Amino acid sequence: MVPFRQFVIKVHSRCDLACDHCYVYEHADQSWRRRPKVMSRETIAWTALRIAEHVKSHALDQVTVVLHGGEPLLAGPDRLRAVIEAIEAALAGACRLDLRIHTNGLLLDDDFLDLFEEKGVKVGVSLDGDRAAHDRHRRYADGRGSHARVLGSLALLRRRPHLYAGLLCTVDVANDPIAVYEALVEQAPPRVDFLLKHATWDEPPDSGVGDWLTAVFDRWVADGRPMAVRLFDSIESTSRGGPSLTEALGLEPSDLVVIETDGAYEQVDSLKAAYDGAPETGLDVFGQPLDEVARHPGIVARQRGIDGLAESCRRCPVVDSCGGGLYPHRYREGSFVNPSVYCADLLKLITHVRARAGGRRSRTDEEASTGARLRRTHALTSGQLGELAAGHGSAEAVAALAAGQASLRRLALTRAAAPGPAWRLLTGLDEEHPAALGAVLDHPYVRAWAVGRIAGTVGPAHLGNLAAAAAVRAGITAEVEVEVRDGIACLPGLGALTGMSDALVRVAGGGAEAEGATWEPLRRLTAEGVDVALEDLDPYRDCHQWTPASRLTGEQAAAWQERFAAAVEVIGREHPAYLPAIRAGLTTLTPLDPAAGTTSSAARQAFGAIATTLPPDPETLALLLMHEFQHVKLGGVLDLFDLFDDRDTRLFYAPWRDDPRPLEGLLQGAYAHLAVTDFWRGRDPLAFARWRADTAMAVETLLGAGTLTPLGAAFVAGMRAAVIPWLDEPVPEEAERAAQAARAAHRSRYG
Repeated sequence: MVPFRQFVIKVHSRCDLACDHCYVYEHADQSWRRRPKVMSRETIAWTALRIAEHVKSHALDQVTVVLHGGEPLLAGPDRLRAVIEAIEAALAGACRLDLRIHTNGLLLDDDFLDLFEEKGVKVGVSLDGDRAAHDRHRRYADGRGSHARVLGSLALLRRRPHLYAGLLCTVDVANDPIAVYEALVEQAPPRVDFLLKHATWDEPPDSGVGDWLTAVFDRWVADGRPMAVRLFDSIESTSRGGPSLTEALGLEPSDLVVIETDGAYEQVDSLKAAYDGAPETGLDVFGQPLDEVARHPGIVARQRGIDGLAESCRRCPVVDSCGGGLYPHRYREGSFVNPSVYCADLLKLITHVRARAGGRRSRTDEEASTGARLRRTHALTSGQLGELAAGHGSAEAVAALAAGQASLRRLALTRAAAPGPAWRLLTGLDEEHPAALGAVLDHPYVRAWAVGRIAGTVGPAHLGNLAAAAAVRAGITAEVEVEVRDGIACLPGLGALTGMSDALVRVAGGGAEAEGATWEPLRRLTAEGVDVALEDLDPYRDCHQWTPASRLTGEQAAAWQERFAAAVEVIGREHPAYLPAIRAGLTTLTPLDPAAGTTSSAARQAFGAIATTLPPDPETLALLLMHEFQHVKLGGVLDLFDLFDDRDTRLFYAPWRDDPRPLEGLLQGAYAHLAVTDFWRGRDPLAFARWRADTAMAVETLLGAGTLTPLGAAFVAGMRAAVIPWLDEPVPEEAERAAQAARAAHRSRYG
């Protein structure tokens, strides 16, 4: 079940305009006629309760609440305050609250703005462009235009730019696209949403929308993109592997629900354009929790991604951007399994935007297909990506990355597998005992073997070890031929049989045995809710750049447990923001050969694993864990999203290296040094002064490279927002001077 993160609350069901293109009043659904004009205080209380209940049951870190209508300002400041304060009280201490209001702007005055200032409510205003365009549809019931009144309200709003969310503009091909664009730019919005008129195949729209939007896009680009445009930004983001920023495009599952003035739960209310009663669920805040709404077939239908699209959409080359278009626009004669009625327009616009943006980065078709498939199944929200960009990331964000990696391992396993008894056993277990196979696929080095097998650098026999491990977990009886190295047969995630004389393993009763062999269980390290495998058996743990240690003695394993527990305690005490993500994503700690000295490593093909020597003190181990887990997280992000154009072969100065680095290497280093810098804050002024400046320098280099994707630029901007405040923190003058000297010396060595 996908939890709701966006709640549209209809605080008032009537409007002071009579727009002839309005889906609420002028389309098939006429349910507004039987709803109360304003949301009652009882309904407000139940609404707040249900949202809080949902937030807590799913441990959501942030939700967005949009006050809507009708025209929400008709509810008046007192009723709006009651709604806001009820939601604030219900969510206090539970999550962050993003409050917004969408209004036609006619009643917006300083009294409302004072309330929104006090409560941090962002304001979006409907404006269809210049006077001719706006007043074509947005008129009072007596025929008067509303353009002048809206401009007056926008003048008030611009005096409080921190409250200005942007403009919503409904596209009409009868209006001059450039005149509309210029009129919108004059209002200095931070963002513009171009909205397509709600239409269906039964009541199709005017033609020419694609040409209209293409003209606006070209002018917007020529002007240097003076404001964000959600539609265009979404096309560019999804074309580069990132998320959509609007429900109108993309394949991400919908996480929005509407609550009407009478407390009824509805699906996205633009469904009103399809047929009377289309958005209804039959549920309300008085009788059902939001989890029950999330299971409604209509809600689930908008969360199926590519599997919920028409066959022609699934074959379309721009489906990862279009996503079939807005759900209501697909309706025809009782079915939503159709292309969008705007299909030709969207194809024209997306193709044009991609051509102007220079196309995709140079990945193979197979890589692009794999990444797109993973994104459809394992979407991260923009909020989760923002949390990751800031450094530590939430447990929920890292869990989403881990889910993507499980799918990636499954895809790699499918490509690596050879037909035979082991593969037949695995496929049978996948049908009868999917959890058993899933647990095996959670082991990070499964992908390391599969990638080597696909490349032809390792043999196929390890597939039997995976099958045996899954059979043990399933509790079935089987005989499996396995890979044996130096007399050891490893069962990933469980342990190994040592002293093997042949390759046959017998599985029964939840265990494994072989003639003359001894079972060695995989040890685990635990501390403060962090539970990881101490991996000193798996032969594919050699994917890190350093040589792994041999099997540890009991005394050595005890030393690792002691040092690990103390290191986790350091992180929890001094850097608690990092601990939830580590709990959610760190699964394996692999000891390295002590001959390597104090060092550590992560591997792109082994998400969840960190390899390290045993440092002399817990503080150093804490630093290594924080540092390397940054690489783990960023690797997971890069497996799902394109953050840069990999055709860029330039090398860049990296302040922590004596050799120049490719763009990805610089990004990895900068991201890791967010944690390094944070570790030294309050602990070592010299190290803090050095690494904060060097990390900031690397971030600026990344932003200036010119080859980040739009999503990559946003991600690195999030990194920058984490670094910049550190530059203002005071440090002793001698520490700053020493840091500058160290930086100059490094530059000198670099040449």
